[in-house]
Amino acid sequence: MDKQKTFSDSVLEFNAWLANISLELFDNYTISNPFNGKNKDKIKEITKTFYKKYYNDNNKRYLILGSSPARKGTATTGIPFEDASHLYKETGIMIDNFYINKSSSNFLYDVMERCGGCEKFYKNFFMSFVCPLGIVNVNSKGNEVNSNYYENKKLENVLYNFIVESLKKQITIGIETSVCYCIGSGENFRFLTKINEQYKFFDKIIALEHPRFIMQYNSKDRDKYLNKYIDALNNRN
Repeated sequence: MDKQKTFSDSVLEFNAWLANISLELFDNYTISNPFNGKNKDKIKEITKTFYKKYYNDNNKRYLILGSSPARKGTATTGIPFEDASHLYKETGIMIDNFYINKSSSNFLYDVMERCGGCEKFYKNFFMSFVCPLGIVNVNSKGNEVNSNYYENKKLENVLYNFIVESLKKQITIGIETSVCYCIGSGENFRFLTKINEQYKFFDKIIALEHPRFIMQYNSKDRDKYLNKYIDALNNRN
C-alpha cells in the first residue's frame, strides 16, 4: 500500500470505483448501489466520516466477508454491518429508510466489545462482502426482496467476474492475506473457497456462522457462537 495513502483513502477509492459500476442482470434482478443512488452525496459524507475516524492510518487489516449487502442495510448506507443508531452516533448523519437486522448487528457489536471495542476492532479488521453491491429481486407479489449472488447458478455466473475484480481491489486496500473470515458457513463459504482455489487470494479462509442464523435459529447457543467468533479473531496465526 502507498505509504502516503491511508487505509481510509484506499477504501474511499474502492467505493468510488463501485460508484462507476453498471451491471445489467436479468429477469427481475437489479443491483442496489448506494454509491451512485439518490443518496450518493450523503453516502459519500457518511463513509468519509466513518472511515477517516477508524481507518486513517497505514495499518493492514484482516478481511471479514459477508455475502452481499441488504437492500435497506449496507446497500443503503455504504458501510458494512453498521446499525442505524450506531452509525448516527459515529457520524451524526441519518439516512431515511435505513434498516438492519437488530439481533444480527447486536451480536456483531458484542463481538467487537469482546475484541476491545469498536476502535480496536476496526484497527485490526475490515468488514466487507464477497459481492459488495446489493442484489434486489421483485417477487411474484411485486415486492422487492433481498437476494444473494449465489441464489442461482445464472446469477452467480453473471456476477463472477465482478466479484473476482472487486476482491482483487479490496486486497490492495491494505489487507493481510494470511487469513480471511467468511460470514456464512454455507454457500458464501463454498463460493469464496472455490474462487480462492483458483486465485490464491488468501492462505486460509475461516468460516463463521451468520449472525442471523445464530440469533434466529440458535439463540440458545449464542454464547457458544460468540466464543467461536472471538477465538477465531484472536487467533489469527
